[in-house]
Amino acid sequence: MSLRARFTLYLAVVHALLAVTGFYVFRQNPLWLFAVEIVFLVSLATGVALVRRMFRALAFVGDSAQFLNDSDYTARFVGVGQPEVDRLIAVYNRMVDSLRAERQRVQEQHYFLGRILDVSPSGIVVLDLDDRIELINPAAQGLLQRPGEALRGLELPSSRMPLLETMASLAPGEARVTAAHGGRRVRVQRGTFLDRGFSRTFFLLEELTEELRQSEKAAYEKLIRMMSHEVNNSVGASSSLLQSSLSYSAQLSQADRADFERALQIAIDRMGQLNLFMRSFADVVRLPPPVRQPVDLVELLRRIDGLVRADREARGIAWHWAMDEDPAVVLMDPVQMEQALLNVIKNAIEAIDDAAPRGAAGTERGTAPRGTVTVRLRRSGARLRLDIEDTGPGIPPDVREGLFTPFFTTKPGGQGIGLTLVQEILSNHGFAFSLESAPGHATTFTIDF
Repeated sequence: MSLRARFTLYLAVVHALLAVTGFYVFRQNPLWLFAVEIVFLVSLATGVALVRRMFRALAFVGDSAQFLNDSDYTARFVGVGQPEVDRLIAVYNRMVDSLRAERQRVQEQHYFLGRILDVSPSGIVVLDLDDRIELINPAAQGLLQRPGEALRGLELPSSRMPLLETMASLAPGEARVTAAHGGRRVRVQRGTFLDRGFSRTFFLLEELTEELRQSEKAAYEKLIRMMSHEVNNSVGASSSLLQSSLSYSAQLSQADRADFERALQIAIDRMGQLNLFMRSFADVVRLPPPVRQPVDLVELLRRIDGLVRADREARGIAWHWAMDEDPAVVLMDPVQMEQALLNVIKNAIEAIDDAAPRGAAGTERGTAPRGTVTVRLRRSGARLRLDIEDTGPGIPPDVREGLFTPFFTTKPGGQGIGLTLVQEILSNHGFAFSLESAPGHATTFTIDF
């Protein structure tokens, strides 16, 4: 029962008792009836006035509670002439003024922080209390190559995205440089903050691709120049001495002459190979700006297929075309781009060959191939996308993080400059690229022209 109903019931009972008392007095002494009626009327009028004033105060309390419940801080109350109620009204008005000012300040801060997140070059990912992605800014969406709608609500460990899996493996406060989509290098740091008494997780993603590339390039340029200078000086002088020594072969006996000439020739050939070895490193350093001209990409790919066909067929590896026959003309340096694509396709062939057991099917005509290299060319409006996919074993996560790093290689006797050269050529052309792979899945090198 409400307070209003209880108070009304109380007045009704009291005045009912007064009415009974009046009836009893009237029977004893009718003259007292007038006095009782006057008291009854005065009491009733006083009770009604007090009830109205009390209910006016209660109405203020109810209205103010409703406004607070609705978060409506714009309504204000005026005084009603009752000191107690007016004090409550003054306190309420000051409170809602403070709440309105605080809400406005918080909204302005949220808007300001939202604008910072939107334009920030650093990626920011915030997890909810269930460790799912709740907030992700445009920079992080760009690094992950996914729209925010597809990322919100994802759990990091089960996302099957290398960058998100790396983020999930970080301890609070830990930072790590890792590989991202398109050969990018990203510094990921995990942090925590308190939200309503609960600890929540956020990640800061800072792309270091260009800074690391320039730093690494400056370092290996200096190293290669120093090595080339020393090796070329030694090779030139040694080759000259060896060539001069060959002239003395006529002074030797017929029995010793052949061994002498063979030994010197092996040393001369070795010097030449060392010179070519160093030249391959120097080519990365001396890579000139691209000389762009219209090039039919389809014809360029067919020419590269002709270069690798014999080696590919000898290894029992199939080749699959997935593109239109129409010309696809792109402005590029044909020599540099041929060198880059040749490196990528040779890597795909070697990945299949290294994974498949020797003597496997596919080495003879009519048998199943050991693997397949697929060349896929797709149009998206005015843009072209080239995919070079191999059915090799995929790239382990620890190897993937070292890709495009100068001198990093997993091949016995490899130099570790193939992908570095590819990266330099594509970056100088302004072509976006990516290398996507996972253990047990196909590896795809993508170039957007």
